[in-house]
Amino acid sequence: MLDIAVVIVAVMLCIALVLNLWRLVIGPHVIDRILALDTMYINSIALILLYGIFNETPLYFEAALLIAMLGFVSSVAFAKYLLRGDIIE
Repeated sequence: MLDIAVVIVAVMLCIALVLNLWRLVIGPHVIDRILALDTMYINSIALILLYGIFNETPLYFEAALLIAMLGFVSSVAFAKYLLRGDIIE
């Protein structure tokens, strides 16, 4: 039963990733593109965690944590660039 639920959720997350990619390409403003990229990070983290649940191994949880940290840092850097025009002061 868990395998079926994991597959259904993975399909839903893949659809969400495709919609985020569409917003990233078509987005009318830079802010929309940044938010789409940030949401893609979150969805990719969820996919990696689902893959770890499916394979019953804790290795993928560490990879998801690494991607989460990189996603947070890049979101902060993009926001700082939009506000000030410079990342490093």
